[in-house]
Amino acid sequence: MTIQQAQQDVDQWIKTVGVRYFNELTNLGVLMEEVGELSRLMVRKYGEQSFKESDKGKDLGDEMADVLFVLICLANQTGVDLTAALEQNFQKKNLRDANRHLNNEKLQ
Repeated sequence: MTIQQAQQDVDQWIKTVGVRYFNELTNLGVLMEEVGELSRLMVRKYGEQSFKESDKGKDLGDEMADVLFVLICLANQTGVDLTAALEQNFQKKNLRDANRHLNNEKLQ
């Protein structure tokens, strides 16, 4: 699935199953909630916190997909072509960071 296809599929799902998009600020809040759920799982899986009973059985990929889904909703609502935006972001990073990481002593 391409990013463009994902944007189309999310839009179709929202308009049929989801009825309509939540407004942009609501979706921003939902995105923060989903990132929080991902963070909680990452901290327990890779960090020092132990799992609570309610955390067990949660899937990292599913939590990441939840974040991506809501981010795609926001892109669709605000007219952002995520494929073009990601391509431009790579160009920006390639110019700005061409030698930055190679010269970072912390990464050696």
